[in-house]
Amino acid sequence: MKVLIAGEKDKTSNYVNAMEKLGADAEVSLHVPSITSYDGLILPGGGDIDPRLFGQLPRGTRAFDPVLDRVQLAILKAFILDRKPVLGICKGMQLINIFFGGDMVQDLPTAKAHEYVGRDQIHETLAGEESVLGRLYGRQFAVNSAHHQGVDLAGRGILYTQSAADGVVEGLEHNFLPVIGVQWHPERLCFEHKREDAVDGSMILKYFLGTLKAAEKLH
Repeated sequence: MKVLIAGEKDKTSNYVNAMEKLGADAEVSLHVPSITSYDGLILPGGGDIDPRLFGQLPRGTRAFDPVLDRVQLAILKAFILDRKPVLGICKGMQLINIFFGGDMVQDLPTAKAHEYVGRDQIHETLAGEESVLGRLYGRQFAVNSAHHQGVDLAGRGILYTQSAADGVVEGLEHNFLPVIGVQWHPERLCFEHKREDAVDGSMILKYFLGTLKAAEKLH
């Protein structure tokens, strides 16, 4: 199995390490002339998103890279059109929602409980019982957190399946495409980064790789 990580090489080593430890071949690239060489896509975390992409003027958005945002959305579109599995993490989850027509809260009212403070924060969440995350981790579980923006209006076909106590969305899935997103960072909750106060991030990563095998049989 070969996974494309659509990000910058100097910022995605944790994703590559986790994929390789789970037996997948991971390649980091933003130059993707064809997706035929890949079985699935990971949209990684990163900075804020250009608010013009969801029809807003800047209202709390911090540093963002408009070129990177558009490249990542173009790559996402190619994988979705081919119905290949996608996992969005943090910013990646937000881009999935934007792609399907959703929008964002540019600076969460409760950002202090979520943003990176020299380290990831940890907080409890609730997941839908029948959702992918609920089946993997149960109804209530703790995750890490390193963001100050969040999704707002859900895009077409997007189901919000996990949330924090303050209502901030922490997970989503598409209602029929093999597309899932988490606001937290599973690649920083597994193997050498595993923590006792949060879930094992490798479980959602294993689930994602399992969707690659299923999708391969359909292609």
